[in-house]
Amino acid sequence: MIHLILLIITWFATTISGVQWISGFLFEFNLKNLQTGLPYSLSILFILGCHEFGHYFAAKYHKVPVTLPYFIPFPPIPGFINFGTMGAVIRTKSIIPNNRAMFDIGVYGPIAGFIASLFVLVYGFTHLPGIEYITNIHPDYFSDNFANDALILQFGDSILFHFLGSVFTNPDQFIPPMSEIYHYPYLCAGWFGLFITSMNMIPVGQLDGGHIIYSMFGDEKHRRIAKTSLALIIALGISGVVSPLIGWQEPIGWTGWLMWAALLYFLIKIHHPPVLNFYELDNKRKIIGYFTLLILVVTFSPAPIIIKF
Repeated sequence: MIHLILLIITWFATTISGVQWISGFLFEFNLKNLQTGLPYSLSILFILGCHEFGHYFAAKYHKVPVTLPYFIPFPPIPGFINFGTMGAVIRTKSIIPNNRAMFDIGVYGPIAGFIASLFVLVYGFTHLPGIEYITNIHPDYFSDNFANDALILQFGDSILFHFLGSVFTNPDQFIPPMSEIYHYPYLCAGWFGLFITSMNMIPVGQLDGGHIIYSMFGDEKHRRIAKTSLALIIALGISGVVSPLIGWQEPIGWTGWLMWAALLYFLIKIHHPPVLNFYELDNKRKIIGYFTLLILVVTFSPAPIIIKF
């Protein structure tokens, strides 16, 4: 029952957030415009659900007792940047017996979420509305004075997002810039899916990336990789603080990485706990593991959220 209640609350919160993203943060919410947020909320729940059930079915395959996904709602506060959710988690009810099971449980979540994000993004890019869509939201969008005296929110590009936008759109159609994609529900949800995939794939502690690296290379190499990864995240966070101070137009980092680094260090922890039995992974699992590292590279954005004054 708790899983169902959290799912319903998260659906409602993400639907309101979807209306906010599409209509602007100063909208008047009512049940009549609730349907506007459905493409966003259903896409978000589809991506998160695929990710968590990837973990779930891998755990079931290895006979590891596991809970259903707990969806985590986040209240859609007007004027505050949020996606209506903080993701979803499952909880194993027993010790994972060996690194092969650990690898499978860790790897199939991000792969499933990654594939779901691809589906949503391809659909979004191949079903872009006409230019009148953006002018209905911003009537002065193509004027010289548009957003001159306003804050500009821009999502950070990634290798994969840019590639999909290049392949699945036509040069003669209007393609929204990164500062406007949050008005397009499938692009916004797909971008969010890539973002949370990349955050989970950072090879630290008990993140999915930490499970994978530990299972592939063992404790000693995992410790070195985890410390290096955390140092890079901190460096990107500091860069996000320094960039505006020295007048860089395009920041190379994001201040949010400092908060994520603190959560990794104090809550999730840097090092991976040991498993009872450690075996050499077979070649199939190694290939899948290296593929997920490629997923990290193509989905990672050093500055995922940019606010320009």
